[in-house]
Amino acid sequence: MTQIPVELPENMHAAVVTHAGGPENFEWREVPVPTPSAGQVLVETAAAGLNFIETYQRSGLYDVQYPFIPGSEASGTVIAVGEDVADVAVGDRVATASASETYAEFFVAPADKLLPVPDTIDLVEAAAIPLQGMTAHYLCRSTFEVKDGHNVFVTAGAGGVGQLLIQMCKHLGANVYTVASSKEKRQIALDAGADDVFDYDNFGEKLREITNGVGVDVVYDGVGADTFDTSLSAVRTRGMMVLFGAASGPVPPFDLQRLNSSGSLFVTRPSLAFYTLTGDEVSWRAGEIFGWLAEGVLKLSVDERFDLKDAADAHRALESRATTGKTVLIP
Repeated sequence: MTQIPVELPENMHAAVVTHAGGPENFEWREVPVPTPSAGQVLVETAAAGLNFIETYQRSGLYDVQYPFIPGSEASGTVIAVGEDVADVAVGDRVATASASETYAEFFVAPADKLLPVPDTIDLVEAAAIPLQGMTAHYLCRSTFEVKDGHNVFVTAGAGGVGQLLIQMCKHLGANVYTVASSKEKRQIALDAGADDVFDYDNFGEKLREITNGVGVDVVYDGVGADTFDTSLSAVRTRGMMVLFGAASGPVPPFDLQRLNSSGSLFVTRPSLAFYTLTGDEVSWRAGEIFGWLAEGVLKLSVDERFDLKDAADAHRALESRATTGKTVLIP
């Protein structure tokens, strides 16, 4: 049975991208509050997570229909439940990376892709978990299962995914190396647990040196074009290159024979959607993440908070690489 409170407003405010281009194309508009369909819930937004994919959609790199409300990640409180939803109720505290149009005061999301947020976790901080936390989890627990003694390299160790991935890999027993573009970011990565942090201009050489010429077992590269070639060169024989993002732009096509001559390497381009295909998988990942948070294994880093109406400024900060940790937008 659909649960919709009588006081639900008809309209809300949202950060709307009017057409492809720069951050100046955001407008703070009044739009209708969405209605949850069967299997969906309506959530009042506590915070929306800021992610690079939204800059690609805003700029036109990814094809979307304009006007467009970005966002798939957010946290908040359920205020309405659609038909055929059995395990979620009005008042539940939730987070998700599978919603739509979260740059708004309310959003809809599939009920089976919600992460129940424990009362011990602040809802704004919980917005750092669904995409970055779940991404870090699938990378080190599924794409390449990190185990004790592995040598792991993570790009952008001071970033949101980077900090969480470093912490998870260290918990799993790995030696973890990363890169940072400034002294401040280097310290952030070290505080997250990295064994060593290199400069971008010499990280390939340093990785070979620190592994006695063998190379690392796995590279987790979210930077893309600027780091891909050097990252690939640092992978050991039969090791894996995991390209999970393109912060510096997409990697150009390359000759697969390089994987042969470099030591029968594996390369994969995963995405969160294919690692959260079922409710059981979402529950498993969320359970481990929130368990690690409760145990103190993981620490969240929500370093930047912008008013949702200032989404353009948040995009400028992200694209200039001025941010560390997680950035959230708060209505």
